[in-house]
Amino acid sequence: MSTNTSSNGELEQLLSYEKLDRASPDLWPEQMSGVSDFMSSLKSPMSPNSPPKWAGEAEDDINMLQEFGSLTTAGLMEKIRDLQNLAYQLGLDESREMTRGKFLNILDKPKPKH
Repeated sequence: MSTNTSSNGELEQLLSYEKLDRASPDLWPEQMSGVSDFMSSLKSPMSPNSPPKWAGEAEDDINMLQEFGSLTTAGLMEKIRDLQNLAYQLGLDESREMTRGKFLNILDKPKPKH
C-alpha cells in the first residue's frame, strides 16, 4: 500500500492545473481546425482523489506481480516451469493445427481464374 500512496504523491506533483487563456490574439493568433473541438472535449484535470484511468486496467498486472513477489524461490521456479510447459503445449497445438490446415488445403492461395 505504501507504493500506491507514494505513486499518488508523485502523480500529484506531475499534475498541472494551469488554464491556458485562448483569448489573447498575440499568444494564439489563429484557430487551427479541430484543435478547438479537441480542447473543449477535454475535461478539467482530474482531482487528486480519483484514480487515473490506466490504474483500473493495470490492477490485474499489479496483482500478478504481487503474487510472483510473494513466492519463494522454489515456488517461482515451479511457476516458470509451468509457463514453459504451457508454451511448449501451445506450440504443439499450433503445429498440429497448421498441419491439419495444410491437409485440408485451407492455407493454399486461390488460383487465379483465366
